Amino acid sequence: MLFAVGGLLVSSLLAVSTLVLTRRQLVESREGAAAAMAVGNATRLSNQLTPDSTIEDLPTIADSLTRLEGGQRIIRLGDAWLPAPELDHDDLPADLLERLERRDAGQVLAPVRGEPHFVVGIPLTAFDADYYAVVDLVEVSETLDDLRIILLGAGAVTTVLAALLGSWASTRMLRPLRRIRGAAEAIAGGHLDTRLGAQADPDLDRLSDSFNEMARALEERIHRDARFASDVSHELRSPLTTLMAGVGVLDARRDELSERSRTALDLLVQDLERFNRLVNELLEISGYDAGVAALDLADLDVVRFLQATVADDPTLVLTIPPSTRSLVIDADKRRLARVMANLLDNARRYGGGATAVILEHDETIRIAVEDDGPGVPEAERHEIFDRFARGSTGGRRGADDGTGLGLSLVVEDLRLHQGRVWAEDRSDGRQGARFVLELPLALTIQDPEVEW
Repeated sequence: MLFAVGGLLVSSLLAVSTLVLTRRQLVESREGAAAAMAVGNATRLSNQLTPDSTIEDLPTIADSLTRLEGGQRIIRLGDAWLPAPELDHDDLPADLLERLERRDAGQVLAPVRGEPHFVVGIPLTAFDADYYAVVDLVEVSETLDDLRIILLGAGAVTTVLAALLGSWASTRMLRPLRRIRGAAEAIAGGHLDTRLGAQADPDLDRLSDSFNEMARALEERIHRDARFASDVSHELRSPLTTLMAGVGVLDARRDELSERSRTALDLLVQDLERFNRLVNELLEISGYDAGVAALDLADLDVVRFLQATVADDPTLVLTIPPSTRSLVIDADKRRLARVMANLLDNARRYGGGATAVILEHDETIRIAVEDDGPGVPEAERHEIFDRFARGSTGGRRGADDGTGLGLSLVVEDLRLHQGRVWAEDRSDGRQGARFVLELPLALTIQDPEVEW
């Protein structure tokens, strides 16, 4: 863009300069020739006139005068005028006539009968006579018009060439940056093994090496953290299983316990269930971070899937477009079932329970889960999908609190499906939250490109 603007400015400046200088040169050259011819003819005319000369004598004398191409002469002798073949004294500029009445010579550039002309007036001081030379500048004007068109075309061509040159140069210059951006986006999308290839410029090679070193360090750090979380979760499963078995024995003999002991046992069961769910979700999260999470794709009828999802809750209203009887996509049923379970569980914890599940589809599939709760503040609609984020409603939880990982798992599961999720207000204007998950109709699985 800047190259095109620069080319336009330069070509415009050159065109205007060329046009002004050429016009001055052509006009001044034409005016100089006309003025010299007029002076010479006026001198010859004055030499050939006599006190007894009349207007009838002038045609013979005028025919002997020098003529310039495109020039005409008008002569006044006393009160009589000798007109030109195509002009009369009424066509002469009024200010030039007034000047010659004062017996002063003059020249003026003025329109005559709608066309540009150069008019020279010279009084013959020895007689009561004036000589006027009228030179046509139409040819000069046409030449300037042709030059203007040529310069305009040249400016347009220069601008286009500058734009093409700028596009080529910027593409060549920005190609390494685009590669870096693409590699950064690939790493942000989970392709941690993405690296930049060798560059054509030594300075860019150093940048590429620095980027690759950063990506390698980031990959090692993420894998190390993921392995740590996975190892910790695995190590916790064994004692957790033992605790769950011990609590099960106690729960089976709860009638033998005192009231305070049963209360303590209930709290312990709830916390162990939450702890068990947290460990399982941490294992899932560590799989995403390590880049080993994969889809088990199969044909999935979305309509039947949603009908099965809401079948256990008679209060849930399932809305499906009237013309939709079957909608089959390639998807991982287990992961999508977890997505719906987490969204419904989130609505139960913070919105008093989901009230509706709505299916919409055009170029994509959208499934919305609505509730009648307090809704999600706009400032928290991105934050709630972060890990362990609970938003401003976290302090109002009951005893059966969540782990803070449910919605982040929703994001990860949908990302594997090339989908997304967001929170918004209900479409009917009523109070409540609306969580919308979006899936593509056709899922394209591509292997990440390691070298860029």
